[in-house]
Amino acid sequence: MPLTPATEADIAEVSRQLGRPARDIRAIAARCVCGKPTVVHTAPRLSDGTPFPTTYYLTHRGATSAVSTLEASGLMAELQQRLADEPELAAAYQKAHEAFIADRDKTGAELGLEVPEIAGISAGGMPTRVKCLHALIGHSLAAGPGVNPIGDIALELCSWSPNRCVCESF
Repeated sequence: MPLTPATEADIAEVSRQLGRPARDIRAIAARCVCGKPTVVHTAPRLSDGTPFPTTYYLTHRGATSAVSTLEASGLMAELQQRLADEPELAAAYQKAHEAFIADRDKTGAELGLEVPEIAGISAGGMPTRVKCLHALIGHSLAAGPGVNPIGDIALELCSWSPNRCVCESF
């Protein structure tokens, strides 16, 4: 999916979504059907010097609420077991990990940033664990279907959908 530049209105909306000032947003990686930010693309190192491995950060309140419910349901353990039982799924998840790191490394290179503290580390537990569905769904929404299979599965099971606006509810 193409990244779009973050406008002042986008940053204000993300700040509202997060309940705090948004930091170091490089672009908007996914949007609601109404156009509001859903996933932000963040630099691999924040302006205060902190390494930030979570390149794609899910911010939409409806999405984050629904994903929290999914996490509480025990889905992560089920998906973790599927990684153990399904070699094809595990291989695709490994590729998602590699794609995530490649995206972050590209951003770092564009910014002239080296972040050795997070070299080889992606997000959400990739490539061997299912640790954070928020990060995995954020990656799926940013990269598009077929890149992150665990994020895709979780998004399909989620009560929130990127194809239906609920922004005014949150």
